[in-house]
Amino acid sequence: GRLFIDPVTEVYEGMIIGEHSRENDLVVNVCKGKNLTNVRSSSADDAIKLAPPIKMTLEQSLEYIADDELVEITPKNIRMRKKELDPKKRKRANRS
Repeated sequence: GRLFIDPVTEVYEGMIIGEHSRENDLVVNVCKGKNLTNVRSSSADDAIKLAPPIKMTLEQSLEYIADDELVEITPKNIRMRKKELDPKKRKRANRS
């Protein structure tokens, strides 16, 4: 899917960093690199080009978020995040 953040942006747990191609939420660790295997070489990932991130305004962010999400507004940034930052607690709350 498409990303909402630049490659050097500091992220935190529960922050919405992009759009998933399916309806469900996908929890990812964007700080962790891919492991090299016999199938994947280190030079293969060098050729990957990221699409420019989607920059959303306050109005676009408010339209985009779901019921379990919030919009954080700071003087420099507009970020979207989950109400519950911990993914384990979110999963537990969805079950009940």
